[in-house]
Amino acid sequence: GVPEVLMEAQRMSSQASTGKCHLCGGTFGKAEMTKHLKACRQKEGSEPTSSTQSSRKKDVFHLLVEGRHLPEYWMHIELPADAQLAVLDGFLRDTWLECCGHLSMFSIEDKRYSVAEMEEFDDETMEARLGAVLSPGMKFYHEYDFGSTTHLVLKVISQEQRPIKGKAVQILARNEPPEIPCVSCGKPATHVCAQCVYSGAGWLCDACAGEHECGEEMLLPVVNSPRVGVCAYTG
Repeated sequence: GVPEVLMEAQRMSSQASTGKCHLCGGTFGKAEMTKHLKACRQKEGSEPTSSTQSSRKKDVFHLLVEGRHLPEYWMHIELPADAQLAVLDGFLRDTWLECCGHLSMFSIEDKRYSVAEMEEFDDETMEARLGAVLSPGMKFYHEYDFGSTTHLVLKVISQEQRPIKGKAVQILARNEPPEIPCVSCGKPATHVCAQCVYSGAGWLCDACAGEHECGEEMLLPVVNSPRVGVCAYTG
């Protein structure tokens, strides 16, 4: 699980979480963003498109992904229903998780879909296509690194037909980095000590980081991800 003190340090700093819409550039609260994206999309859809674009419509999923214990880290993303779970796993690793090539898995309904399936757990592979295992309104889970695990929860907001743009996964909106204060002076933290973070005392600004007793080799950058301060994650 996540150290409670870490959650406490985060909670103290968690002003109402806001994020940026990648479609229009506007800033909205986390709770408003789902509604905003729907309206923003409709506006986008009413603009004339070239005939080549409109012919390439596909079934796509709109997902909300967030830190299961650190919900101030969140993203709205969109990807084709015929994409494999492996594509979503790769995107989550690239954007939020990858540090040392750890294992990962999804839990969907009562099934596990793993990067390296273990027969004793009846694991399935990540070759399953999203359209075969997901449906609107469903919640499912992702775990990265079974030692110091980062837990994510994903929700299927909608499934609809849309023109597909170049990338397999498109970020629709993402949280603004939460401001976490330095434990020594209260300025915004830029470093986190991988050792002290478990007691809630690991957040440090540039100036205070130089004097930190654990030494510089224990320091990681403060990054906008639910894996901040864990293992060797540098963003």
